[in-house]
Amino acid sequence: MKYDSMTNRFFRPGTAIAAGAAALLLALAVTARAEPGNDNRAPVLEGELAKLRVEEGNKVIAHGFAIGVQTYRWDGTAWIFVAPTAVLYEDEGLHGEFATHFAGPTWQTNSGSFVVAAADKTCTPDPDSIPWVLLHATASGGPGIFDGVTFVQRVNTVGGKAPADAGRFVGDVADVPYSAEYYFYRHQD
Repeated sequence: MKYDSMTNRFFRPGTAIAAGAAALLLALAVTARAEPGNDNRAPVLEGELAKLRVEEGNKVIAHGFAIGVQTYRWDGTAWIFVAPTAVLYEDEGLHGEFATHFAGPTWQTNSGSFVVAAADKTCTPDPDSIPWVLLHATASGGPGIFDGVTFVQRVNTVGGKAPADAGRFVGDVADVPYSAEYYFYRHQD
């Protein structure tokens, strides 16, 4: 990954993650609190953010702190989103790497379980960062914690927006560092 200080953008010659810059972004992220009356591990989503709540009967089964990049490609007139690339950790201190996040969008644990999801609702509490999003699972499998996941929330995002400046050439690729928290839910009977 190369960093262009003139445009303040990362360019990807390969598939490397801008972990150092993204780690700094994670340090700035605000941690979500428990939502009373629902799931004591779920983020508090009030006001405009309430639309990102999951359906009743679903409980948090995993929570990860992600550091990575959002990849964009210049088509000659606009930056087109390509895919995320991130590593998920068990805590804010980036200990306990347990999963990766990539195109699909897909999340896969180190044990091999996975979930693929599609966006349902979005909200942009920070105009300088990618939106928060509620996704519903379209596929999941095991063995592992992501088998049977029903919903995924992306909250507390920092960074990751497409570059403001035009690309240097058609096909130019920009990796923009981001951090976020991901909450994974499963239906509980």
